[in-house]
Amino acid sequence: MKKIALIACTMAFMGCKQQAQQDYAIIAGHITNKLPNDLTINSYDQSFSEVVNISEDGSFIDTISVDRSYYVLFDGKNPVFLHVEPGYNLNIDYNANDFKNSLKISGTGAEVSNYLVEKRKIEQDFFGNAQATYSLSEADYKAKLQSMKSEQLSFLENYANIPSDFVEKEERNIHYTYLRLLSVYEPAHRQFSGNPNFTVSGDFLNELDQLDYNNDVDFEFSNHYKFLVSNYYRQKADSISKSSGKANELTYLNTVAEIDNETIKNGLLFDFVNTSLNRVANPDEVYKIFSEHSTDEENNKIIEEKYKKITALDVGKPSPKFENYKNYNGGTTSLDDLKGKYVYIDVWATWCGPCIMQIPALKEVGEKYHDKNIEFVSISIDKASDFDKWKTMVKEKDLKGVQLFADNDWSSSFVKDYGIQGIPRFILIDPEGNIVDTNAPRPSDPALIELFGKLEL
Repeated sequence: MKKIALIACTMAFMGCKQQAQQDYAIIAGHITNKLPNDLTINSYDQSFSEVVNISEDGSFIDTISVDRSYYVLFDGKNPVFLHVEPGYNLNIDYNANDFKNSLKISGTGAEVSNYLVEKRKIEQDFFGNAQATYSLSEADYKAKLQSMKSEQLSFLENYANIPSDFVEKEERNIHYTYLRLLSVYEPAHRQFSGNPNFTVSGDFLNELDQLDYNNDVDFEFSNHYKFLVSNYYRQKADSISKSSGKANELTYLNTVAEIDNETIKNGLLFDFVNTSLNRVANPDEVYKIFSEHSTDEENNKIIEEKYKKITALDVGKPSPKFENYKNYNGGTTSLDDLKGKYVYIDVWATWCGPCIMQIPALKEVGEKYHDKNIEFVSISIDKASDFDKWKTMVKEKDLKGVQLFADNDWSSSFVKDYGIQGIPRFILIDPEGNIVDTNAPRPSDPALIELFGKLEL
């Protein structure tokens, strides 16, 4: 993304406008009652995120590269879904305290983004509460999705002033949304209905049998289609992995590497490696497969830089440090303060369900090793505005060990240096401050106790 100063664009408006029509779009706007969080621009698939500079009065301006069509402008609470094309010049205004009623998107190309806002309302109204919807019977769930699909298609047909080529692709995207929601029903129903053994009927997913998994136009346009394609190849890889006994991530990459369609092959290779390279057990092998089969030069540069950063985190190398994190018990704590002991770090947040699920096991392991040469450190990456929420949860759940609050949530240097993109994340550091495991076993995993045994703790 390229930053553009407001003054520069004002002084040379015609030049900025002319260039924008060639290869990027401009977003600008104003937020009243801005929340105390970063304003970020994010890709739908979360593979890209960057902070948008915002002034004290709530105004902002930035440019977006158009290698993606969809973005989400996010202030920490309110998502603004945007569609961009070369030359678009979007202006976004809203009151953060009354987002739903105040959001206005205007400017060149605003019609599609306004359509997306209204479409999202339809989805939310139809889908309703996840607990209630995913607990429905197969027949009722499918009927609900079909009604939502029909309503969305009708809304699209009657929406004025959006390009015909967008309408054509969006019709297919609505169908892909329906298919994706069908495909996730089984695991979601298991979770929300409390029936872990539930299996869908044999014909429930028959509509997926007719899907063409080789449409590169839809792959680039629809994240729902991309999900379906990725899931298709994951299932193929799972089957191969079970019969061969090879690591699933390697099997998946090798399966994807055989795709003839360059756009889909490159996209799936990049999406997997970009989000997983820092947490797979065999990053060298993963990088080797990627670099041998990816033909997208820009993607290759991104992954090469990520690989270099990850290899700097090899076992035995000095760990990235955190400094002066607020301690629940008062004062601040830095990693250097803990030298002389092993340090088992849990990176978590109060909003993270999987993190909270690990708390009982973490407390149990911490109690078992409370008199050993190891400190159990939990680092919250909640936003600064949720500091009190963090303190309340620490107290209510009687969390043990060293409870710390990171200095800048996801943008904290410690989080970035470790390339953390998902939580919970567990890290083990030795008494000299060197890395033992950048992706240590979770407290609920018996492998953690085995690891502690090997270290003679």
